[in-house]
Amino acid sequence: MRLVIGITGASGAIYAKRLLEVLNAKNVEVDLVITPAGEYTIKHELGVTSEELGTLATACWDNSDTAADIASGSQLRDGMVIVPCTMNVVAKMAHGISDTLLLRSFDVMLKENRRILIVPRETPLNENHLENLLRLKRMGVIVLPPMATFYLLPESIMDLVDFIVARILDQFDIPHRLVASWKKPREGKIR
Repeated sequence: MRLVIGITGASGAIYAKRLLEVLNAKNVEVDLVITPAGEYTIKHELGVTSEELGTLATACWDNSDTAADIASGSQLRDGMVIVPCTMNVVAKMAHGISDTLLLRSFDVMLKENRRILIVPRETPLNENHLENLLRLKRMGVIVLPPMATFYLLPESIMDLVDFIVARILDQFDIPHRLVASWKKPREGKIR
């Protein structure tokens, strides 16, 4: 399997880092594209450079290189994940703007009917955000907001991060043991 992973400047770079770590451990090939704002957020939130994060990828592409391999439908990839995804990128994708490598790759994935998943990071959402997300959903994009879950009784922030990464992996049928599947408690009722 080979996936395109995009990282934008939205908060939540930890989701991207953890996803890259898991994909690397599973020998999934990754084409990585990081926007300039994504580079800043990675440094600010994780204390690492985009180059350091890039060591977890098979190939790293400059977001301004719209002639890169992943900008062509002739280069087969199994899908794309943009994590985290800014509302600016959401808006551009929803309206067919493809003036960067990340956006061009999205456009290629869309026209080639590949699986695309975005992890939008913004709160609260305004009407434009919701309309753009709905537009993407209608195009077949999987919209997976990083909603915290507590029914698995997380003990750390990483437990919450792993839950989201597990949901991403599930959408691509990549087996994992990051979180346990839901099972009804033995006492019967959830209070």
